[in-house]
Amino acid sequence: MAAALLLPGGASAKGGSGLVRVRIDTSVGAITLALDTRRAPATTANFLAYVDDGRFDGTTFYRSARKRTDPRFGFVQGGIKTDARRILPPFPLETTDKTGIKHLDGTISMARHDDPKSAGGNYFICVGPIPSLDFSKTSKGYAAFGHVVGGMDVVRKILAAPTTGGNEVTRGQMLANPITVVRMVRLDGKPKPTARPRQWLEKVLR
Repeated sequence: MAAALLLPGGASAKGGSGLVRVRIDTSVGAITLALDTRRAPATTANFLAYVDDGRFDGTTFYRSARKRTDPRFGFVQGGIKTDARRILPPFPLETTDKTGIKHLDGTISMARHDDPKSAGGNYFICVGPIPSLDFSKTSKGYAAFGHVVGGMDVVRKILAAPTTGGNEVTRGQMLANPITVVRMVRLDGKPKPTARPRQWLEKVLR
């Protein structure tokens, strides 16, 4: 399952928990996340920068990777795909052996290429545990940084949606009708947008 995550061609921040909630408003319902700023600070900061800049607004959930032996489980993937106008600089990989955040049911984690530092604007949410995505003797794994605290029914709906297309590791896993991310909004703390250009909002001159 790990190779399949290559990029395509009620918790609160209060009480010192270190959790920051983010709501994903999609075209099929809302998903609420609790991101762990204490155990996965770099990964969470990267994701929140995308949220606070509005870089995820108007993107999609575009992939559903269902487990062959039981299609009720797997992961859904979303983000900016290969839109260079939205991408932010890379950040260090925070492995699961260091953070202690495992790939369990509802875990959110960052998709990446073979390069451990290539994660950026694409993410996935697990439906059921996927221990093969954790750090091991043979793999650095993926950077898990939070979990779903509301809307797992929406995640499962996306996982069950019809798929088509793709190639190699994504063959048959691309959503026939990608699910729109209308917007993402931080629910805890003050937004901290970056000063970087928002080129995807610029009108194309004709």
